[in-house]
Amino acid sequence: MSIRTNFKHTTIACYIGYITQAIAGSFLPLLFVTIQQDYHVSLSQISFLVMLNFGVQLLVDLISTKFLDFIGYRIAIVAAHIFAAVGFLALGILPKLLLHPFSGICITVILYAVGGGLIEVLVSPIVEACPNDRKTAAMSILHSFYCWGCVLVILLSTLFFTLFGMENWWILSILWAMIPLFNAAYFSKVPIRTLVEDGEGMSLGTLIRMKLFWLFVLLMLCAGAAEQAMSQWASAFAESGLQVSKTAGDLAGPCGFAVLMGISRVLQAKLSKKIPLTVYLYISDALCVGSYLLATLLPNAILSLCGCILCGFSVGAMWPGTFRLASESCPKGGTALFALLALAGDCGCSSGPMMVGIISEAFGNHLKIGLFVAVLFPLLFLVGIYFCRKWRNSCESETTRIGS
Repeated sequence: MSIRTNFKHTTIACYIGYITQAIAGSFLPLLFVTIQQDYHVSLSQISFLVMLNFGVQLLVDLISTKFLDFIGYRIAIVAAHIFAAVGFLALGILPKLLLHPFSGICITVILYAVGGGLIEVLVSPIVEACPNDRKTAAMSILHSFYCWGCVLVILLSTLFFTLFGMENWWILSILWAMIPLFNAAYFSKVPIRTLVEDGEGMSLGTLIRMKLFWLFVLLMLCAGAAEQAMSQWASAFAESGLQVSKTAGDLAGPCGFAVLMGISRVLQAKLSKKIPLTVYLYISDALCVGSYLLATLLPNAILSLCGCILCGFSVGAMWPGTFRLASESCPKGGTALFALLALAGDCGCSSGPMMVGIISEAFGNHLKIGLFVAVLFPLLFLVGIYFCRKWRNSCESETTRIGS
């Protein structure tokens, strides 16, 4: 079948979109220690970069509820990849050109965060709208590609640093820009459907007046925070907190985290017909609490690394699982629902690592203390899932009452 009519190409393009998102989320954290040393950047400034990345994505999520349905999915997703490509190119160039390198890094983060924010909002509803009888499995497989993208970034980056040295990281940043440039062209050709027809989706006012919607907002916030609080700091935690080498820290920390997160999402897809999604989320979240405690409370570096890696498996189901629960409960939510949930998730992705950085610096750059406090997020997620199981059945009747 032609690329213009075959929705398999649409799905593949969305997979590559999440690989682009993975570059935006995981490449810069590999450089945290190098940036601190080369550009004399403080731990608080590093935390600000994390907050800036997800904060810009958060702003894009919010604004997108107003314009995505107007301009259409295709124009928006192509533009998203162009922004990401320009950001990666600029990351390799601007810090060396500007008098204040940190300002250059901030500009590049803003550029690729705009692209990342649009990608996050769009790829899930695009896949959800594709013809498919197993929506839960499709959503889990889609989000697993963020994990495989992280693994790709970490492994290839580590190989590059080993062969060519950390001082040439800027060249690799330019090379990463080729992936979103290719995918921008790919998305211009594939077929794209929308979730609901014009005028049939829930209004923003209807959504925000539903108590179940706000519960999903809480779940997404906690899912993003629990995932990124560990993911963003895993490399620095392993390198400085556990005193392992840069290469070993990147491979055992963020890479192991991403591999197990991807496996978790594939496993969720395989078990989607056998285990109710809320039950799977209960189990995953309890494991997440245990992994945070394992990483932060035990004095042994090997066991702490195991906790970091295990956290990847435990958080894997949270983000796509919440998206799927929300879509099932509010089928007329449309683009607005996915955009607002992505907004909540990115808020968590920003606040989680930021909180870890601030608390760690307050205790003498002790990352274990900052990560220990972050166990609050999976605990709140557990509470949210409990109430979700109680309230889900009321969504349809509540929507009818509010909309009448």
